[in-house]
Amino acid sequence: MSLDVAELSKHLLNQQHDYWIHIKASENGFDKYTAKQHALAVAAQFDVSEGLIYLPGQPTVYLEDSDQPQPFRQRRYFYYLSGVDEPDCHLTYDIASSKLTLYIPPINPRTVVWLGRGPTIGESEERYDVDEVRLSTSMKEDLEDWIDRDRDGTVYILHPSQAPLVERLPSFDVSSLQRAVDAARVRKSPHEVKLIRKANDISASAHRFVLRNLHKFDNEAQIEAAFLDKCVARDAKHQAYAPIAASGSNASILHYTKNDEPLKGRSLVCLDAGCEWDCYASDVTRTFPIQGSWQSKGSKAIYDLVQLMQTSCIERMKPGVHFLDLFFLAQKIAIDGLLKLGILHGGTPEEIYRAGTAFAFFPHGLGHHLGLEVHDVSDVPLVANTSSTIGLPTLQAQQVDFTASMLSSGSFRAPCTIDSPHLEEGMVVTVEPGIYFSHYGLENFYLPSPIHAKYINRSVLDQYFHVGGVRIEDDILITADGYENLTTAPKGEAMLHLIQGEEF
Repeated sequence: MSLDVAELSKHLLNQQHDYWIHIKASENGFDKYTAKQHALAVAAQFDVSEGLIYLPGQPTVYLEDSDQPQPFRQRRYFYYLSGVDEPDCHLTYDIASSKLTLYIPPINPRTVVWLGRGPTIGESEERYDVDEVRLSTSMKEDLEDWIDRDRDGTVYILHPSQAPLVERLPSFDVSSLQRAVDAARVRKSPHEVKLIRKANDISASAHRFVLRNLHKFDNEAQIEAAFLDKCVARDAKHQAYAPIAASGSNASILHYTKNDEPLKGRSLVCLDAGCEWDCYASDVTRTFPIQGSWQSKGSKAIYDLVQLMQTSCIERMKPGVHFLDLFFLAQKIAIDGLLKLGILHGGTPEEIYRAGTAFAFFPHGLGHHLGLEVHDVSDVPLVANTSSTIGLPTLQAQQVDFTASMLSSGSFRAPCTIDSPHLEEGMVVTVEPGIYFSHYGLENFYLPSPIHAKYINRSVLDQYFHVGGVRIEDDILITADGYENLTTAPKGEAMLHLIQGEEF
């Protein structure tokens, strides 16, 4: 039943009684995914007053030579404009009328017994923030009607392979839509932040579960299983990426996912794992001593150094800061720390920085955007002013050729790239510095190089290979006047107390 506020006000105007009015909202009425808001934001990126956006969702796909379907993962561009996590759907958005239409597959009586009924039009209208829901069987006719009405109109699609099958071909634009959606996605709405926060909450509980039960595990696989168990138990059945449970020297492999080796004889574990919630990712890394306390001064020194790198960068995050400058700050702190430990020697911090030798131990960027993808999209075409905002050396290619080549190699993701813009309110980015001791990288590239070998103290380096690697990663929301750390998984002393069976 709908509520006519004007009629109610008229009826009660001359009444001499007090009334309580109880309004019961639908289950999703005030908490729908904000698809219409996203569609408006995307349309605002176009310099046009009319046109049609068309996006197909992920279809049902079967494994090769099998009657079993592939695991379903919704197309993220479709989800951003619909909030629909069901297969075989489509959407259109008419820019002129601002009408968002969802197309759902009709119910197939032959599959209901096996797979369930699927949503009806009425249920979809109740659940999703769209203007109209129709059956996908009417989509072809609807599209052709739009083409007939708007003969000069443009249909915006992501890829040529996703063009709708219609008899009267419109003018397709395959270059504008992705840029427009990317520009909208980089700044998260409050609803999106809520989903990322929920994913972080569940991931943090899973990290805590691993720490509390670490004494029971004797293999990397058990750590991964414990993390997944806790996530699934809280209805987070999808991981944002393959979990990394790397012990000992495996922690020097940035994306190690075998997770099948024994823990015996190893000192540290690097657990990089984060679940999804309603298609939104979390990305959390913690490195911890297997015994619950640091078994060597070297392990603790490297952990403390990485924690200093992260803390120093996070506390400087706010709108207007260039994330690349924070990466340079992390590198500077790493160089200073490795010099104090004696791992680096024979040069000043500035000389070692300009040689690029820090990449031997910190070989990746400081972080990346986070959202519907763990490495989320961004509107990179906005060129950054690469001058420093925190008193670090300006990036000049002729002086730091090695650094420039690394930043341009494809290994670094926005916003930690040369051409990324400054941080803005609503962005969610990871901050994940690390120090690693890769036998392969050091032995095959850095130590044989006269540019780098003179700065690396081999006799001291050998004392740190057992560490493998240390990485600490949190997810940071940029607010109007600073930041909020969305990650609550324990680290530092709180992490150690949890391993030791003490709440902190």
